[in-house]
Amino acid sequence: MKTIFTFIQFLLIFFVLSTNPVLGQVDLVFDKYNIYVSQYGRVSIYSVPDNVRQLYRAALLVGTGYDSVFDLTFDKDIEDSTQLLAVPTFGDYEIYGSYNNNYSGAPPNVLEKENIYCWQSIGAFIIKYTVINREPNPINALIGLEFLPRINNNRAGGDTVTFSSQSKILSAKNGRSVGFKALSEDLKSVGMFYYFTNYESDSLFYQWLSYNSFDTLFITNPSDPNVDAPAIIPAFNQRTINSNDSTVIYVAIGFGEQESEMLTALANAQQLYDTLTSVIEEKFEIVYDFRLNQNYPNPFNPNTIISWNVPFDSYQTLKVYDVLGNEVASLVNEYRTAGSYSINFNASNLSSGVYYYKLTAGKFSETKKMILMR
Repeated sequence: MKTIFTFIQFLLIFFVLSTNPVLGQVDLVFDKYNIYVSQYGRVSIYSVPDNVRQLYRAALLVGTGYDSVFDLTFDKDIEDSTQLLAVPTFGDYEIYGSYNNNYSGAPPNVLEKENIYCWQSIGAFIIKYTVINREPNPINALIGLEFLPRINNNRAGGDTVTFSSQSKILSAKNGRSVGFKALSEDLKSVGMFYYFTNYESDSLFYQWLSYNSFDTLFITNPSDPNVDAPAIIPAFNQRTINSNDSTVIYVAIGFGEQESEMLTALANAQQLYDTLTSVIEEKFEIVYDFRLNQNYPNPFNPNTIISWNVPFDSYQTLKVYDVLGNEVASLVNEYRTAGSYSINFNASNLSSGVYYYKLTAGKFSETKKMILMR
């Protein structure tokens, strides 16, 4: 069994980031929590400033049978090291890594690509999982996650886990709260049980991936002799992945000091995902004219997405001004090729009010109004 490394934090209160180039670990520390991604793609959350674990593990599962499940502990090896990208494709920060099955060599032979989009102050992040089939033949895959809350690093009971069929949100709380939401498609099942040592087996994983029901309430009872932290396996509908083809799933994970804060963070992540997918779809279109789009969301607090189209190569600037005409942010100032673009604007250092953003590309110029509402 490969060793799962734990990275200890010492810096806290404002944003700090660090990477370990040898082990390929990434740690991003924000105002209230930090996200840690191990060399094998395990995602954990710690609260700030007390540096207490809140999410022990979020990790991808890909199952094709009771004896063939691709999982973190027994299968994953490194293809592209876990790293913080210098230029994020979306969000304030982006963590990327890819992981193959070379550690075990056991089926299914798949490659997992993991892109994690993070924002400075929304309390949630988006994970894009890309699963590539490297088998010579198509596979019928059940895809899910190990989602293992560890609220306040507690294993002695008192946790309440719920799944709402209305909001589609999985919530684990014990004072503080962590949550999960599938973004790109609905879940087909959610299984809940007590975590136990060495529970990671292909047969058990596939049993939960094949589960065709939704557990909606699970309470860890302190008086239960088998009590431990909760373990949850959310799973998606089976799909066929052809050889050398892929499938993509987006999920959001959030944290809050209270459940309401976590739910707000996941709602913000949902809005950002909606913007991300609309921008992706737009990039496949041929750009025929200039267009500066209205920012989304608007009003916003404190993040919003600004997108635009430019039909030919040009020097582009995108700047933000206050109502007095003072420049408060320069978002783009460089030569770019023709195409559709978007950028996340974080206004955490600005006060509430009306602001204007102006795009200049060649001889084209357009200004739009936006409202920061705290």
